[in-house]
Amino acid sequence: MDSIFSDRISDAPKSFIREILKVAVNTEIISFAGGLPNRNLFPVKELQAATNKVFDLAGKDALQYSNTEGYLELRQFISNRYKEQKGFDIPVKNILITSGSQQGLDLLGKTFINEGDDVIIEEPGYLGAIQAFSIYRAKFNTVTLNEDGLDLNQLAGVLDKKEPKLIYTVPNFQNPSGISYSAENRKAIAEQLKEVRTLLVEDDPYGALRYSGEPKASFYSYIPEQTVMLGTFSKTVVPSFRIGWMVAPDSIMERLVIAKQASDLHTNYFSQRVLAQYLEDNDIDEHIENIRLLYGKQRQAMIESIKEHFPEDVHYTLPEGGMFLWVTLPKGYSTMNLFDIAIKKNVAFVPGSPFYVGKNDTNTFRLNFSCVDEGSIKTGIERLAQSMRELIS
Repeated sequence: MDSIFSDRISDAPKSFIREILKVAVNTEIISFAGGLPNRNLFPVKELQAATNKVFDLAGKDALQYSNTEGYLELRQFISNRYKEQKGFDIPVKNILITSGSQQGLDLLGKTFINEGDDVIIEEPGYLGAIQAFSIYRAKFNTVTLNEDGLDLNQLAGVLDKKEPKLIYTVPNFQNPSGISYSAENRKAIAEQLKEVRTLLVEDDPYGALRYSGEPKASFYSYIPEQTVMLGTFSKTVVPSFRIGWMVAPDSIMERLVIAKQASDLHTNYFSQRVLAQYLEDNDIDEHIENIRLLYGKQRQAMIESIKEHFPEDVHYTLPEGGMFLWVTLPKGYSTMNLFDIAIKKNVAFVPGSPFYVGKNDTNTFRLNFSCVDEGSIKTGIERLAQSMRELIS
């Protein structure tokens, strides 16, 4: 039976996190494994009101097929936000509404990657990008992610020896590490890319969720014609709508639209209309501030608990925003083995291996703090610290 499947799907890795979430369904388990927004913050009543309004004002139209590029008013909102927050003049025609950022990655794969083409990704990197580009049988070139961003010497080495089609980055509160690129690192990366034809993909799902520090310039500021930006409403409104977007230059956008037409014709039009109505009738900045206040407290609770309970030779990142932090055990210890111990103590996390290419086990792992209340965070970190001591002993 296996012989009927395509090579590309046979080679593609499973989503390791989805497999872990199946294990963590027990309500007694404190799970730091998911990357889910906190459901208590979903604007349910406001979205219900927006839905009723769409039915009342445009019910028949909102239930019809629509254009591939997306609902004009929603794209205009995104364009205005870029102008207000970053000073970017991005025409609506350069914005494509997608079925989440994940579809953006798939469309990039469809549009640019032939089998064996070189692609640069962060190490550790976002497993959704690894999975999406694996479908197109890309050849991954990993560049180490340091505390201030990509390792510039490694990046120069890849660009000197290879001709990568894409470099995929999450420069703000990266998934899985929580690291943000410094201003100097971003500028240096842009300078290197000016000398080559490589397209930089700037994925920014967490950029609005900042709890400390100052925003840094987007790669679009330095190399706009070489940058494709990805964004999403999943982290700031609700994930179930699956509404994200891409920003790309004219020549690239034309091909992306063709790729999307072949995929799904258009993103769910009714959800686009409801979201646009919600954004028109409510203050999204006030809503985002509520998210930031809660997540900021949860992040701080996790950091304080880690400081109190983790062994001293265990290292961890201190993210300025986002939803994750990254933990590194002493060399030689397996976080897959740690997971086996921890799950018996009713605490779950994501071992580091799925965030790497070609590594079955590592001494690193990811923790999520957005979905767990402060009390559960403290209890879960204590259980995890006990698991570490059991592993090390």
